[in-house]
Amino acid sequence: MLQTAEAPLTGLVPAHWDAVVRDVVEPLAEEVDRTGSFPRTSVRALAEAGALGLLSSPVHGGAGGDLRQAAAVVSRLAGVCGSTAMVVLMHYAAVTVIEAHGDEEVRHAIATGRHLSTLAFSEHGSRSHFWAPLGTAVPDGAETVRLDARKSWVTSAGEADSYVWSSRPVEATTGDMSLWLLPAGSPGLDVRGDYDGFGLRGNASSPVTADGVRVPRRAALGPDGEGLAIALRLALPCFLTLSAAFSLGVTDTLLELTARHLRETRLDHLGESLARQPVARREYAALRLRADAACALLNDAFTSLEAERTDATLRVLQVKALAAETAASTADGAMRLCGGSAFRRELGVERRFRDALAARVMAPTTEALYDFCGRAGLGLPLFEDAK
Repeated sequence: MLQTAEAPLTGLVPAHWDAVVRDVVEPLAEEVDRTGSFPRTSVRALAEAGALGLLSSPVHGGAGGDLRQAAAVVSRLAGVCGSTAMVVLMHYAAVTVIEAHGDEEVRHAIATGRHLSTLAFSEHGSRSHFWAPLGTAVPDGAETVRLDARKSWVTSAGEADSYVWSSRPVEATTGDMSLWLLPAGSPGLDVRGDYDGFGLRGNASSPVTADGVRVPRRAALGPDGEGLAIALRLALPCFLTLSAAFSLGVTDTLLELTARHLRETRLDHLGESLARQPVARREYAALRLRADAACALLNDAFTSLEAERTDATLRVLQVKALAAETAASTADGAMRLCGGSAFRRELGVERRFRDALAARVMAPTTEALYDFCGRAGLGLPLFEDAK
């Protein structure tokens, strides 16, 4: 959870959800990381507490929350278990689309904690260029569509109940993408191998292949060909701001662990703690300054979305890039400041170091975001020549 006075998320996690994080998620985090196992117990506990229905309408039994509250949950989780945080983050991003275009039965299941979803956008052929799907959707009778695709990395692969799935349009001559709600148990859907990664080791991010998967046309999430517009309006702002919250949650925990180490570790020959050393203080202060700057930008990103400001798109693009790079630089700085102790698992820095590096390479990557920010700032179309 972000701890600075300016933090936009402080106090937004309900007490009973925070208790689940403290009593269930945190004690299991080391084991999830060590074994690379999906955090089923943690996700189930969050679902039972109502956290998975945060963005769902109260009409269906959800909490009717907003992005700030969702970001607070993700930030709190990220500080203790990056894998659980990423699962919840991708679920929230998927829910934004399902809430707007999904059927009543699925929306009710999500709202009441009985359905976990995720995004399935990035593909093997176009990689992090999520806006350029290569997977196809072709008519298969009057009421059915056949989906074929090779998705590259899907969080909660094989664990989620559904995927918000992108494809090329079925028949539309305008637009580059259509979206579908694809049930996880669909015949022809195959998860290709377990995830064994450097960080976020329990988030079950694996390739998923669709080979002749048939879905009814009513499974479409929005009109044919308008999937990219829907993703940009709903899923992307959620994913970008929550990714920033994830990065800042990891960052804040890294800074807390580093501060504790500096205060408690002593140089006995000098009779002083590491915190009394000017170089260590300056380096810590520089890390804290960058974290607080990113936190302030996240606050402004939420404000820009809520006020529908003209710079809202630019702010949400900027904040994911800044927060991701801040987390990476903080992780490196924490390793340096804590020295050899940081390489031992018990300090907790090493695990957060690995988790902190993930956001910069998750689509859209930092490099792609820099280009988008440049385009937005210069008045150019975001996706012109981007394919």
